[in-house]
Amino acid sequence: MIRSDKRALVVGAGVIGSAIALELSRAGWAVTVIDKFASAGAGSTSASSAIVRYHYNHLPETALAWEAGKRWMDWGGYLGSADPRGLANFIRSGALVLDGALMDREVCLENLRALEIPVEELTPERLRELFPALDISELGPPARVEDDAFWRDPAGELGAYWVPDAGHVDDPQLAALNLAHAAAANGAVFRFKATMRELVVRDGRVGGVVLEDGTTLEADVVINAAGPWSQQVNRIAGALSDFAVSTRPLEQEVISLPLPEGFELGASGTCINDADFGTYFRPHGHTLIVGGMEPECDPLVFLDSPEDARASVRADTWEVQSLRIARRIHGAKVPSRPSGIVGVYDVTEDWIPIYDRTAIPGFYVAIGTSGHGFKQAPIVGEIVARLVDACENGHDHDRDPLTLKGSYSGAEIDLGHFSRLRTAVPQFGMS
Repeated sequence: MIRSDKRALVVGAGVIGSAIALELSRAGWAVTVIDKFASAGAGSTSASSAIVRYHYNHLPETALAWEAGKRWMDWGGYLGSADPRGLANFIRSGALVLDGALMDREVCLENLRALEIPVEELTPERLRELFPALDISELGPPARVEDDAFWRDPAGELGAYWVPDAGHVDDPQLAALNLAHAAAANGAVFRFKATMRELVVRDGRVGGVVLEDGTTLEADVVINAAGPWSQQVNRIAGALSDFAVSTRPLEQEVISLPLPEGFELGASGTCINDADFGTYFRPHGHTLIVGGMEPECDPLVFLDSPEDARASVRADTWEVQSLRIARRIHGAKVPSRPSGIVGVYDVTEDWIPIYDRTAIPGFYVAIGTSGHGFKQAPIVGEIVARLVDACENGHDHDRDPLTLKGSYSGAEIDLGHFSRLRTAVPQFGMS
């Protein structure tokens, strides 16, 4: 058992870092969280589309998403404490995945069924009946507006599958604040506007961190959950010597359009992955938020630092994404003035997160979440608590990867899938 006098320091108070703080404090650790912003969830979490989906190409990620989804569905019960600001709400709007080259339909379906996650395959006829606002023509593969292929005549009609228990969280930053509040109720301490300057290493293992203002915070373990800043934190720590998978900040643009008539929640409105035309979108109040699925024709904008991200969406992103929606949803309107937000992902080559120890004893990472991190956050807290418990008590996770048994699915989740030592296979444009 971990002794209650053990001290943990978490770098990052986004949804991931706050979830880790909650689970470590529940496990008896004295937890301190530092974050460069003024409150929990004020960084990349605040720009999340907050979609909670379960269709993935790999079973461990499907299992993590499903386990986390069950916690989102019972958010108050999972937190175990009231928050005077109120609680973020999980909106069970479902997820519709249109057939297309950007998703491996059969593999995703196999994983969903292996975990007994409800899913229904839809014929074009059934798709038209359930979602009349959609044009189900086969419009892909994705192309840019200036390419004649964008305007090609439809080649046929699409099928799809429907996952009714998916959905989205209505306020991603509030969700992080809820986690931080619950962690504080268990004794965690949050220090905002605080950044790490140096990792303290004594006798070959972590001893704490030095902040930019010169303050030293003693700690027995340090967890890097800094999101798009994770690469910078790893470099400061000198922890990258044996990483086979790297992380990089990737600029992400999400545009906003007026909600088309008939696409309201309760009507055709749902979370949609358009694997045919390269977008994902969902209702958000009176608007429709639209992001990209990274098809090959859409340029990837990697950054040296998250601070280099643009302040507003690019005109060409606005044009191509809005016109894709105009072709996909009947009656969609495209305003003359672009609207949207720019966020930053922390991505790996294979778009699979890294939840692992490092070569520095006592230094752990929960990074490279590649846009998946928000939905996985509640279970990631449990993963890190399991890793820290086992490794600090002598387990060699590199030689004998741990598993985590899902409390809802019963699945034995192979945590080696998220190892820093894995062989990465680039999968841009996939699920």
